Amino acid sequence: MSTTRLEQELLENENKYWTAIKNSDVDAALKLTADPCIVAGASGVASIDKTTFRKMMSGADWQLRDFKIKDGAQVHILSDDLAVTAYEVHEDLTVDGKPVSMDAADASTWIRRNGEWLCALHTESLKGDPYGRDRKQS
Repeated sequence: MSTTRLEQELLENENKYWTAIKNSDVDAALKLTADPCIVAGASGVASIDKTTFRKMMSGADWQLRDFKIKDGAQVHILSDDLAVTAYEVHEDLTVDGKPVSMDAADASTWIRRNGEWLCALHTESLKGDPYGRDRKQS
């Protein structure tokens, strides 16, 4: 399946976003973020404005060392100014001073404002058994 120029641009934005997080480049990440942006994942759901996003990035107790968006990413153009992306990603992080690797399925909703694409929603789900049977029980 060939990708259109717009689909390619949106996937490049995903890579730019991940690279900004990896490089702790808060300003680059904020340029790609709607205000507010909804984030959903294992920690819950939050609507995050740019001030909160900046504080979260600056005070993070984890670091993204590397990432790889896997082949098979999907882009669905909903309108001229609205699109969603979905993909699997491998992440290498440092959490609590220890190396952690994980695989996840991510999705983003992108809106175009004043000619610029901004992430309005991002979700991440850890890959594995959907019922959590493969995770340690406390």
